Amino acid sequence: MRFGKKEKLSAGLYRIIQRIGQVAYKLELPTEMSLVHPIFHVSMLKKVVGDPSVIVPVETIEVNEELTYEEIPVAILDRWWEAYERHRLVGAAPLTWHEFSVLFLEKFVPQTHREELHRQFEQLCQDGMSVTQYEMRFSELAGHAVWLVPT
Repeated sequence: MRFGKKEKLSAGLYRIIQRIGQVAYKLELPTEMSLVHPIFHVSMLKKVVGDPSVIVPVETIEVNEELTYEEIPVAILDRWWEAYERHRLVGAAPLTWHEFSVLFLEKFVPQTHREELHRQFEQLCQDGMSVTQYEMRFSELAGHAVWLVPT
């Protein structure tokens, strides 16, 4: 859930209960959002065209004494790839999948975590796993050791 000074309410589908004046609406919010004031200016709302029977789960918002809450990122909004592409030399050869994977892991997975996954990959044995379980674990860890397993 995210809305603030310049964001629109986009946490799900909410039924309009009442129109307040010319530019505001009272919404029916789920109980998890009981601390959020239910009246919104039209500029804070986004029209949703879709199936109104779809229920989008809302995470609990814990509001502290200062009436603020901690935002937890749910998506990577970093434009690192666009910035990388802008700074590449004109006419440079396109990256291979392997090169892209290495850049991505370096950017978004901490070094200590990459080292731990690398160690787990090198020590992977089937032990009591079925072939399917082993293959799934191998594939999962191989994605973090792209320099060992070319794809």
